[in-house]
Amino acid sequence: MTATLTPVDTRPAQAGPAPRTSRLWAVGGTLAILGALLLGFVAEVGPLGGLRHERDLRVGYADLRAALAGATAPIGPDTEPGTPVALLTIPQLGVREVVREGSSAEVLASGPGHRRDTVLPGQAGTSIVMGRRAGYGGPFAHLASLQIGETVEVTTGQGTHKYRVTGVRRAGDPQPPAMQPGTGRLTLMTATGSAFRPDGLLQVDAELITPPQPGAVPAFRFGRVPADELPLAGQPSSWLPAVLWSQALLLAAGVLVWARSRVSRTHVWLVGLPVLLALGLTVGDQVALLLPNLL
Repeated sequence: MTATLTPVDTRPAQAGPAPRTSRLWAVGGTLAILGALLLGFVAEVGPLGGLRHERDLRVGYADLRAALAGATAPIGPDTEPGTPVALLTIPQLGVREVVREGSSAEVLASGPGHRRDTVLPGQAGTSIVMGRRAGYGGPFAHLASLQIGETVEVTTGQGTHKYRVTGVRRAGDPQPPAMQPGTGRLTLMTATGSAFRPDGLLQVDAELITPPQPGAVPAFRFGRVPADELPLAGQPSSWLPAVLWSQALLLAAGVLVWARSRVSRTHVWLVGLPVLLALGLTVGDQVALLLPNLL
């Protein structure tokens, strides 16, 4: 009796389609990255940015008050950027802000900033103070509502100085008349346009009505400050941190997708979601600094 041999199929098994759950988790990881980025950006320039501004205002006020009490408040051009130099009060707008030295996007995230190519408020000459209109608390949000004749008060290491508003300027409006020697002018500056698409500058001019104080030559010639401190400039130095933190966010999302195949979904989200949110906020903060500094 002859045995019948059944041929054995030696061809390699064909790979089946990727599991649907893997594809869904890949899509979910991508959406998690985009969601964390968007949430981080909106939160930084919106509610969290406002909270950061309030915190920086309290800290800056305490530092400035201590410096004023100890007669160590800076009044010269050798002040480090970010140092509190003045207290700005606009009663009509309910504004009470600490002015810091410098006008980069990072400085203006904490509050109004003094342009370093102008004299300090209260001194003879023109002083420019820049502030955000919408982001990070929007301290200069209602600057356009100031009326001619209303007053602005600034306290520095040289005392309290009062200014009277003389005009509100937008792009194309005539420049204020030339100043007389020994007089002082304060220009408050912010952006015009929509919340995230500025189309120009809004400037409020005010004349010093208290005796001008002596001052040193500004740290820079007018218009020669670093490019990131000019009106509507971003902060290019934030590109590198933004890229590095974005890579960290991408890596965290990849680990989240990888861990999903090995541990339970609940554990993955409990551990991974706070990490993604923290990285998203960090990336959003750096991206926000790339935007125009008066937003």
